[in-house]
Amino acid sequence: MRSNWLPNRRPASSELGACGPAGQAGRLRVMIAVASLELLVGILLLVKAATLFPVERTVTDPAPDVSDDVAQHPVRSIVNSARKIAEDLIAPPQIEGSGVERVEPRLPLGDLGLASQPKPSMPKDWRETPLYRPVATSSAGFESMGRKLFISGTQSVEADRICLFHERAWPCGQRARAAFNNWMRGRALNCFVPPVVDRFPVAATCRLGKQDVGAWLVSNGWALALPSGIYGKAEATARTAEMGIFGPHRRQQPDSPQRPASPPES
Repeated sequence: MRSNWLPNRRPASSELGACGPAGQAGRLRVMIAVASLELLVGILLLVKAATLFPVERTVTDPAPDVSDDVAQHPVRSIVNSARKIAEDLIAPPQIEGSGVERVEPRLPLGDLGLASQPKPSMPKDWRETPLYRPVATSSAGFESMGRKLFISGTQSVEADRICLFHERAWPCGQRARAAFNNWMRGRALNCFVPPVVDRFPVAATCRLGKQDVGAWLVSNGWALALPSGIYGKAEATARTAEMGIFGPHRRQQPDSPQRPASPPES
């Protein structure tokens, strides 16, 4: 019987050379050659693509010389200044610079969006003070706690004034003072007054509860609005509605009795 076992033999020198350092250096040179060939092929393809697909380059013309007057005051023309897009589908607009005309703005449709008149400013040392048991001295003036005041922004109706309405005369001055006194009914008014009591009358802004005293007097026709005041529209409303001195003589309606407010005990 023949045995297939062969004794160990030493490798040939050619096999040692293929697996040694010389073989690795040969493979490295082959890889570098292949990479160089691929790079060369890529450059040739880029050159060929540039010849097949040329790129349009914009050439900028040099700026023309202009005078100093034109440079300081440039003129922009609006004729045919719209950019044209898809002329075969959309017709460009016809822009004529000579057809543009500036007109005045229209008046507002109403007074709702207009700014309201600012309220009169008071000195910094004036404070809102309650004045008890006021007594009317005129249609827009009163006395209280040793003070004499007039309602700011209003003008009193003379006590001896006689008004005519459809050729009928009636004592509107006395009626205006009585209407103011009956409306207060001795209730306390909150007014902005100076800290020191003055012997001369002072024009002050007052309110009865949340009601502005000046607005009530003028809107009901028992006082006139000063030209520089804030009650001009209230007087116009009273004239249109024939209120107070602008209307006929009306009998005075008795007011419900109410106990006047008393000052707090000290």
